Amino acid sequence: MRSRNPLLLFTSLCIVSKTGKMAMSYCTILRFKQTATSNRCLLEKCLKQYFTYRTSVYSTGINDHQKNYVSKNERIARRKALRTQILQDIKHTKRKVEEIIEKENIWTVPNFLCMGRIVASPYLSYLILSQDYQVALWLLIIAGFSDMADGWIARTWITQASKLGSFLDPCADKLLVGTLFLSLACVGLVPIPLTCLVVVRDVALVSAASYIRYRSLPPPKTLARYFDPTHATVQLAPTYISKINTGVQLSFAAGTLAAPIFHFVNHPILVGLCYVTALTTLAGGISYLLSKNTYKFLRKKTDTRQTPR
Repeated sequence: MRSRNPLLLFTSLCIVSKTGKMAMSYCTILRFKQTATSNRCLLEKCLKQYFTYRTSVYSTGINDHQKNYVSKNERIARRKALRTQILQDIKHTKRKVEEIIEKENIWTVPNFLCMGRIVASPYLSYLILSQDYQVALWLLIIAGFSDMADGWIARTWITQASKLGSFLDPCADKLLVGTLFLSLACVGLVPIPLTCLVVVRDVALVSAASYIRYRSLPPPKTLARYFDPTHATVQLAPTYISKINTGVQLSFAAGTLAAPIFHFVNHPILVGLCYVTALTTLAGGISYLLSKNTYKFLRKKTDTRQTPR
């Protein structure tokens, strides 16, 4: 035993030591594999739970987004429907208003003649108060011819007739006659009671016409729409007696203006014409109260061939 070779003994020890290390290394590898396997299983389980959670969250988010998208589309659709309904209501209201109110052309020759008489009335009053009777007489004659001309033009040419003229013509006549009588009463050529009768009747007629205009105007009743001459809402029709009365009044005023020029003041013919003027003034006012066709509301567009004067 003591004669054993030392080299062989060293070799044997090396082999034994290497075998032990290999055995230890193998055990370590097995333990690591087991740990890695368990860790992998745990990791796979965690990943599976994570993906399941993310899938549920993602699907919930998609559903919420779809709901928000649907609700947004519904709001847009409702707004569009509301806007369409409002536009339809506006168009419907506009059609209804157009059935009630008729837009018309106011720039006609008769209307210009009426406006000329209205503008000339203050100047005529100034001439009378200045006792320039000759110029005042010529201006009154021109105004009288314009009064006859505007009615004839409106009846002859259809395009020159207007509903505004049915208001403007009598208003111009009332303003002209009232200005004449007030001015002549101031210079002592016309009796004051007759002047009061003429002015009171004309003021009553103008007030009644203003009320009829307000009553015929559909809502909203604003000042802009009330004084808009292109909106015809009512048509006036003067009575036959009233037309005669206007002619008598202008004739009496013209004769009174001519009296100082030709020196026949207080002539019996003028006195008789004064009484006739008073009678026709009363009869004309009563005729407006008794007649049922003095005005007509324009509920729909009428035929333009109807003569408003």
